[in-house]
Amino acid sequence: MNVFESNGVSLVYEEFGEGEPLLLLHGLTGNRHMFDEDVNVFRKYFRTIVLDARGHGDSDKPVAYTLDDHIADVLRLLDHLEIDASYLIGVSMGSYIAQGVAIASPERVKQMILVATKPEGKTSSLQALFLKYQNQLEGLSFSQKVMKVSPYMFHDLGAIGEWSKEAAKKSSPLQADQIVAANAALEGFDFRHDLHLVTAKTLVISGNHDELNPPEVGRETARLIPHATFVEFNQSGHAPNVEQHLLYMDFVLEFLNKK
Repeated sequence: MNVFESNGVSLVYEEFGEGEPLLLLHGLTGNRHMFDEDVNVFRKYFRTIVLDARGHGDSDKPVAYTLDDHIADVLRLLDHLEIDASYLIGVSMGSYIAQGVAIASPERVKQMILVATKPEGKTSSLQALFLKYQNQLEGLSFSQKVMKVSPYMFHDLGAIGEWSKEAAKKSSPLQADQIVAANAALEGFDFRHDLHLVTAKTLVISGNHDELNPPEVGRETARLIPHATFVEFNQSGHAPNVEQHLLYMDFVLEFLNKK
């Protein structure tokens, strides 16, 4: 486990393998261990880097922060590691961060893969889903709400359950106030007018059972990025990288010219 400072906040990351750099960015309330299975594959081909975003995992948890802070953290990590340009894979929240990096510093992103993504949001996707099904969620805790709406988020609940359980063993869950801060950081972002600035070859992957970020918003993201490719997985929800892992790896490795 490695630590670096980003504007006074200590952030944790790990590195595996050798070769060209590949940075993996996790989703809301997640952590770097969400990518453990992926890392086992990627480390054979890349210098694979996984980051605990601020407010998540083993990184510091400020009382308030923004999506711009997340974006700046990634750029500072690249500086810290003396990486001029990297491949980026972002899942859900991580995909918003990746978009922001590719807009702010296009020259620093070689190729980009956005999983379960969207180009804008008034709230976090999870908060929007809670609002949609609020009549079913009254009086429940955050974790109970997540369990209740899981069938609207995912297709293969068995795979998601095992994946979540393994990741949870390696990192403490966020407290209620930390979850509030993590959600608030994603409020009101909108990249729709800036995605034309992206120069990285981009692949967008959506799951057709995903009510958090449904395929239509993934398709919109791809349409706004010059020459981006869109793929829809038909047996996945919000985690195509978990629910159809082998298919996902096939697409990703082929896209990154490792097959």
